[in-house]
Amino acid sequence: MSRSACRCFVSLGVLAVLGATSALAGQPPSTLTPKEQLGKEIFFDKISDPPRMSCATCHGPTVGWTGPTAGINLHGAVYRGAVPQRFGNRKPPSAAYATLSPVFHYDAAEELFIGGNFWDGRATGEHLGNPAADQAGGPFLNPVEQNMPSKQAVCESVAGAKYAHLFEEAWGPGSLDCVADVEGTYDRIALSIAAYEASSEVNQFSSKFDHYLAGAAELTEQEAWGMELFHGDAMCAACHPAPFFTDFTFDNLGVPRNPENPFYDMDQVFFDDGSPINPDGEAWIDPGLGGFLMTRPEWSDLAAENWGKHKVPTLRNVDARPGSGFPKAYMHNGVFKSLEQVVHFYNARDVEFWPPPEVEENVNSDELGDLGLTPEEEEAVVAFLKTLSDGFEP
Repeated sequence: MSRSACRCFVSLGVLAVLGATSALAGQPPSTLTPKEQLGKEIFFDKISDPPRMSCATCHGPTVGWTGPTAGINLHGAVYRGAVPQRFGNRKPPSAAYATLSPVFHYDAAEELFIGGNFWDGRATGEHLGNPAADQAGGPFLNPVEQNMPSKQAVCESVAGAKYAHLFEEAWGPGSLDCVADVEGTYDRIALSIAAYEASSEVNQFSSKFDHYLAGAAELTEQEAWGMELFHGDAMCAACHPAPFFTDFTFDNLGVPRNPENPFYDMDQVFFDDGSPINPDGEAWIDPGLGGFLMTRPEWSDLAAENWGKHKVPTLRNVDARPGSGFPKAYMHNGVFKSLEQVVHFYNARDVEFWPPPEVEENVNSDELGDLGLTPEEEEAVVAFLKTLSDGFEP
């Protein structure tokens, strides 16, 4: 079965899954467990060096748990680290629904990599059995993010916080040990963050779409048309099937470079050892999944055919924002600034002039590029996408 055929088969059979998910629609977030509350405290705590950056700095709840700063979203879309001169290379993905991703693996029958977290899948879940937990342990020690010097330093920061008493309540006596069990304690910190990210406070399933499934809301005529197109001529459901609106695979959409990405200037900004953050400067090309596969001997022979591919993001909360005029950035590099622009790119990439793709190899030409949608159909798809943001009140 081809990749496209497989994805369409999944989307056609999704209604049974939706029945279980719709039971959650419209329900208020339940009281957090001790582990989830601990994870929430850590998520919003500025555990960084210098202490100015938390997980929420790049994953704000009012914007669907992605980048919450308007000016950054309008331009480079990549967020600065705790050391303000340092930038990474990609837009923050959403932390919501990230816990639903399976452990990274290769499906030999479909010839696809599936799962993991981060845009390139490198938070595989192999360490803690949970990609979201593997991801949560990464930014603390990343010098272009929270820049903490060691796992022990992270542990000591948690141990000195006002919420430290929650640790043993969540994990048991002796679980917060910053001397004899630094590795175990660090893993529990990451697992706590993932527990919060898996809670109903983050994964709410409370969008208008969810209320519609539960029979508690009606879609407008335009939204209903957009839903039909989403699962039909627009081919969105091929990669973004309900109920999670991602198939957890990887794709190269032919997205152009974002010329304002600050990572291109990181050849003039240095790590503590004096090496440049981005030695390639303006010539840097984002390898995506292929770059990660190059680091794994068992998969390195598959790197070339996955060069330039990035994780298919969930479309849940894709339009979540604190106000109608608040800007968001889309795609792994934030090059697009509106859903209208994204949908038009999907529809007309191959029949109108666009800047060349950042990575020309492996571009998906089967499920986007020349869809033949009318402007009214594009508008309907956008209207449906706007029904996927949590917090809807009938």
